Amino acid sequence: MTTSREIPKFKLPSKGIEPETAYQLIHDILDLDGKENANLASFVHTWAPVSLVTRYLLHRRFASSSIADKEAVQLCVENLGKNLIDQDEYPQTQLGGLAMKKIWQAKRKAAGKSIHEPGPNIVMGANAQIFRCGMRLVPVSEETNYCLDPERAMEYVDENTIGVFVILGSTYTGHFEPVKPLSDLLDEYEAKTGIYVPIHVDGASGAFVAPFVYPDLEWDFRLPRVVSINTSGHKFGLTYVGCGWIVWRDQAHLPKELIFELHYLGSVEYSFSLNFSRPAHPIIHQYYNFVQLGFEGYRQIGLGDLANARLISRALEKSGYYKVISDIHRKKVDMGKSRDQVAGVSDLKFEEYVMGLPVVAFCWTDEFKNKHPHLKQSCVQIPNYELPPNMEDTQILRVVVRESMSPELIVCYLTCETSPDYRSKTADQGTTSGAVPKGKSHEHAFGNHQHEDVHKTARSVPKLFFSFLEQSTDVINSHVELSRWL
Repeated sequence: MTTSREIPKFKLPSKGIEPETAYQLIHDILDLDGKENANLASFVHTWAPVSLVTRYLLHRRFASSSIADKEAVQLCVENLGKNLIDQDEYPQTQLGGLAMKKIWQAKRKAAGKSIHEPGPNIVMGANAQIFRCGMRLVPVSEETNYCLDPERAMEYVDENTIGVFVILGSTYTGHFEPVKPLSDLLDEYEAKTGIYVPIHVDGASGAFVAPFVYPDLEWDFRLPRVVSINTSGHKFGLTYVGCGWIVWRDQAHLPKELIFELHYLGSVEYSFSLNFSRPAHPIIHQYYNFVQLGFEGYRQIGLGDLANARLISRALEKSGYYKVISDIHRKKVDMGKSRDQVAGVSDLKFEEYVMGLPVVAFCWTDEFKNKHPHLKQSCVQIPNYELPPNMEDTQILRVVVRESMSPELIVCYLTCETSPDYRSKTADQGTTSGAVPKGKSHEHAFGNHQHEDVHKTARSVPKLFFSFLEQSTDVINSHVELSRWL
């Protein structure tokens, strides 16, 4: 709907307009804000095909929501390697650790041992985040792919270890930590000492990638030592923000004293969470995705994300300006070799690539940093941060490739990231990191390829780079006319 009347900006109009026109007016104004797609830092998905607003307050009053909840849970856990009978959905990795702690305390008390001296500990890679329980952080390095190394982790395990946290998809670099090799070492440790140490898998991102893209990878309940897994539906589960899941192997691994029994309005509910009233739309959205996409749908999205991530990795590497830290664009057989000596490849079968999340982690080459000390970031939002403890001197950038990243978006991003002449010039003119030159707009440049500043940027990109881009076999359903960027 359109209107020929002029709408005053600072005065209440005497007559109203059609609701569709009012919506479009507000939509167009808000469209000038920052674009979600321009935020390449976040794992959180911001697009959905449906909008659901039911409030998930009482199972009895909202029976249909409860049914969708249970069916979504069942579909979720079936992809974690086992058809479970005890499930619930909660967004915190800490819940898995809390259950481990209670079980450890019960075993210590049964054996007549103290639960206070020296106290419980939990082992995890230094790329993990805080969990309040005597953390034993295993140092990471380039040799360990910036994540937990099983043999190093075993040096931190003892009778007071309540469990080991393993991350399936590091938020730093996207690497999968090796769950099965660690499980095998813990099996050997138990055989020698009699000490049982369970594993919790933090699959916040990877648990919605691995089951579909790497179905033969053993990381889940196929390994008896894995007792709990958490994941985020609002990441690669493709729901709006607010959907988190944790599943336990069985009731024995979730102590009863942690369960709240709620008697309210004639019904009894059991809960292991901190909030009573919570929105239903993330749960229903997850169920919708399972039904609408199916296994093959999730697989195709995952394969597309990884293909685009490999494309970006190789393009950044070939530009000569960046050192790519992540490894999903490299051969499995090249793992262990120096990244300076091993480049990404584009002619492999999918199974021959290194496994991981569709994440691109990279940093400037030393030579380029010395030549261009004043660079600005334009077009997109990319985080710059230090690697985990023991690697703090290394700063990297990270791009999370989500389903919403179209081929056009990739080209636009790469023109910004591989145009140092333009970026250095604007930086030398006095703009700070992330600042917008006067008269320019990052959002406009990002959302509309026909803006002049994008063309100026694109013209400075070597034609060799676009020649590589055009020849890549990994662009999925691309209809980008790359010639118009030269």
